Amino acid sequence: MQDLQHKTVVITGGASGIGEALVRTFAQAGARVYLIDTNSNQAEQVVESIGSEKVKFLYCDISKNADFHQLATKIEGEHPVDILINNAGIAHVGSLEKTDVDDLNRLYEVNIKGVYNGMHAFILHMKQRKKGVILNMASIASSVGISDRFAYSMTKGAVLTMTYSVAKDYVEHGIRCNSISPARVHTPFVDGFIRENYPEKQEQMFAQLSKTQPIGRMASPEEIAKFALFLCSDDAAFITGTDYPIDGGFIKLNS
Repeated sequence: MQDLQHKTVVITGGASGIGEALVRTFAQAGARVYLIDTNSNQAEQVVESIGSEKVKFLYCDISKNADFHQLATKIEGEHPVDILINNAGIAHVGSLEKTDVDDLNRLYEVNIKGVYNGMHAFILHMKQRKKGVILNMASIASSVGISDRFAYSMTKGAVLTMTYSVAKDYVEHGIRCNSISPARVHTPFVDGFIRENYPEKQEQMFAQLSKTQPIGRMASPEEIAKFALFLCSDDAAFITGTDYPIDGGFIKLNS
C-alpha cells in the first residue's frame, strides 16, 4: 500500500463502481479525498461508511465548466490538489445507426467535456506549483473496436488522446498525466444492465460477458483502484504520457 498521508486527491464519479473503490483505496492510503458526484445520497453513504474526516463529498455537474472551476477554487482554497482523477463517465449501447444526436451529445457532455473541464480547472494551479498528477479513466474501447459501442468508443478515444496531449504539454511543468483502460469491470452498472436487458437469463449473460476477457472473468473495481494508487504515487514519478490496459488479456490475446 502506498503512503499518501500528505496528498490531496479529487475523484470524480466517486459515489459508485470504480469511483467508490478509488475513494476507499486512496482514503485507506491516508490521502485527503474530495469525492465529486451528482448522486448526493450514494456519495454521502460512501463518506459515512468510510468514517474518515479526510473524505469530503462535493456536488458538481462536471459537464458545466463554470461549476467545475468554482469547485476547483473552493478546494484549492482549502488544500492544494496533488492528484486529479477524472473517473466519471456514462455509457451507451448502440452502433452508429442506433446512436442519435441526443445520445452523442449526452456522452460528449460527461465523458469528454467533463474530463476537459476537470483538467482545465486544476491545470493552472498545478502549473504554478510545478507539480501534480492527472489520471484519466479511458477504456479498451479507446484502442480497439467494440461492437455496439459507437458513442462510448468515440468519447473514450478522446480521453486517451487528451491524456497524451496534456502529458506532452505539461511535462516541463512537473505534471504527470496517464490513463487507465479497463476491460469489463464488475460494477453495479454491469449488474443493472444485465438485469434490465436479460431478466430471464442473468447468470448466463454474466458468465458470457465474463468470458470475453481471456483471463475468464471481469476485473474488480478494487483491482483498478490499486493500480491507480500506484500510478498516482511518488513511486511512479518516472511515468507519464502512458495508457495502461487492465483488461485480462483482451487487447493482445483476442487479436
